[in-house]
Amino acid sequence: MTRLPTHALALLLLAASPAATAQTPPPAATGAPAIDAGLRAAVADPGRSPAQRARDVYRHPAETLAFFGIRPTDTVIEISPGTGWYSAILAPYLRHHGHYIAASATPAPGRSNGLRAVFSADPARYDRATLLEYDGKAPVLGAPGTADAVLTFRNVHNWVSAGTADAYFQAFFAALKPGGTLGVVEHRAQPGTDLDTMKTSGYLTEALVIELATRAGFVLDGRSEVNANPRDTADHPNGVWTLPPTNRHDAADDARYQAIGESDRMTLRFRKPASD
Repeated sequence: MTRLPTHALALLLLAASPAATAQTPPPAATGAPAIDAGLRAAVADPGRSPAQRARDVYRHPAETLAFFGIRPTDTVIEISPGTGWYSAILAPYLRHHGHYIAASATPAPGRSNGLRAVFSADPARYDRATLLEYDGKAPVLGAPGTADAVLTFRNVHNWVSAGTADAYFQAFFAALKPGGTLGVVEHRAQPGTDLDTMKTSGYLTEALVIELATRAGFVLDGRSEVNANPRDTADHPNGVWTLPPTNRHDAADDARYQAIGESDRMTLRFRKPASD
């Protein structure tokens, strides 16, 4: 009979403790998650634009998606995908065996969803992807309980500022299958930062994001430092928008902010409980 080392047995006992499960956040991931060949190919695809590929050093797409546990057979809803940076990776990765859904708030009258043109211009990449539009104040993300994963990248600060964050997290919870994953990447504020500063700076504390998710019914399942940037002090004159890629700063300060790079980001994985 194989005997477990003492430290491994202690970890098993801790994991089995209800109190520990309820009260102790998971530690940051220490090992690199496995990245399958299909995901590596989607990231390395030369069809991605040079501008998209240049940001891989800050956004770590393969490592981030692997940490979230995204599989090629999954139905994945990406919330507010913007100009489609992650769409260019997720749509081909999920094209043959899964389903990529790009979900955005319905544009204001007179405006259009820019992803429609992006998807139409490259049918070989996006022909099996779905564009979904929803009410930005009361989002509904399709049929309940049908998604394996919901992902959002650098969006939660916008919902906190607009007062709609709870509505979004509730919509994520409703859309996911039991046991499904919510993956969140967000600009990270220093612990203890007040709400007003978070709203104006675009940086949120991990504690606030975890509170929003757990209030909607999620359980924190893991944390990763893959998108951390220790050079970012999160206290810039124009908030996170001071840094690349927005670069809202004086030209004379450009070298300083380019040396910092993109923002320090939390990467959090939540789980919808398998049964309510």
